[in-house]
Amino acid sequence: MDPVKKTEWYGRAILVRMSHSEGETRPESHGRTSLADYRNALSTPRSRRPLVASVLARLPIAMIGISALLYVQHQTGTFAAAGLVSASVLAGVAVGSVVQGRIIDRFGPTRPLLVVTGLFVTALTSLVVAIEMHAPVPALVACAAALGLFEPATGSASRALWGRLVPEGPAREAAYSYEAISMETFFILGPGLAGVLIALPWPGTGLVLGGACMAFGAAMFALSPAVREWGPNPQAGSSMLGALASPGMRTLAIAALGFGIVIGFVEVAVPAAAEAAGNVSLGGLLLSLWSVSSVAFGVAYSLRPWPRTLPVRLPVLLGAFGALVGLMAWPSTLWGLAIAMLAAGAVITPQSTTHSTTIEVTAPKDTAAEAFAWVLTSVTLGIALGQSVSGYLVEHASPSVAFLVAGVVALALAGAVALLRGTIRPHTPAAGRKPALAA
Repeated sequence: MDPVKKTEWYGRAILVRMSHSEGETRPESHGRTSLADYRNALSTPRSRRPLVASVLARLPIAMIGISALLYVQHQTGTFAAAGLVSASVLAGVAVGSVVQGRIIDRFGPTRPLLVVTGLFVTALTSLVVAIEMHAPVPALVACAAALGLFEPATGSASRALWGRLVPEGPAREAAYSYEAISMETFFILGPGLAGVLIALPWPGTGLVLGGACMAFGAAMFALSPAVREWGPNPQAGSSMLGALASPGMRTLAIAALGFGIVIGFVEVAVPAAAEAAGNVSLGGLLLSLWSVSSVAFGVAYSLRPWPRTLPVRLPVLLGAFGALVGLMAWPSTLWGLAIAMLAAGAVITPQSTTHSTTIEVTAPKDTAAEAFAWVLTSVTLGIALGQSVSGYLVEHASPSVAFLVAGVVALALAGAVALLRGTIRPHTPAAGRKPALAA
């Protein structure tokens, strides 16, 4: 669910920010942005080409896995096999994004992105051929995992690039907020596009178009002048744990995992509910409803984030998300499910924004791309786990059971994050630790 990033499906309503250069913590209460800040950030010189390229590369980020799921389900007739294939894509992304993030921090993004883009196209071709040849499920899973492994980490590079293009301050915060809202939109619109394209004569259309868009965007981003000027940094990647050396980042990973699990459950259970109602193509469109309330509420939330203290905000938002998704088990019609999804969607972008804020506070120095990649990895692992379990539940029980289980898991992980809230503080390597941000 950085797949961290920013292009981070994560924005920035900064409540506290760490000054790496001076090694001191500065509490800040603004974290609010104006339309002028957005305009200044998005009109920054040399930002237009990577901005457009990152949009193309990130647009299909949630479309790939869902297209693979619907494609395999169409060919095999089972959601169980389809859920495994889609989960394998996400598991590959979870591993590949962290490796790519660390490499990008150390060597810059141009060469790594070009190499993995070529490998991504090869893996995509292999998966399509395997599906068309009705290869056994283990072969499909292997091809899907390779596809995810080599999915270009343009999101991680894009998120880190803003720190090089925009000076520290409200404009940079607006840039990160844009990244969060746009990434969230792509994560929500992707399933809708996949649901529409699955109705075309060839069910693999969504997977191929999404892969082509991602590959073209990644190559365009890697070759843009501003990105090519991003040189190597020998200091990055010197720690074995990297971004996870920070206890706060590890707590954030748990919150992001829960966020992804809930999304994974819903992304399988909603199409299954639509199929049970006699209209499978509505499944993707129903998922797109999340974007309506997610983006609309997300903009308002960036002006006045709540709860005010970051360590409390993480578990509260995750718990609220789980509770609202659990309530999706109640409606007996697709109209009722649509209304419940609108309510649950309102909590999506606030979580993404909070993840971004937490990265800014807790991530160690020189780990910008990797830190976002770890969040993306946690989200995608959660989505993969959620999709796998949800696929089993909808086959052997019902979509309603899947919604309920998703809610219970989210509430349990929210409790764990609440217990660890004291770790949400700036990372100081070795010597004195700074006090936690008010819990």
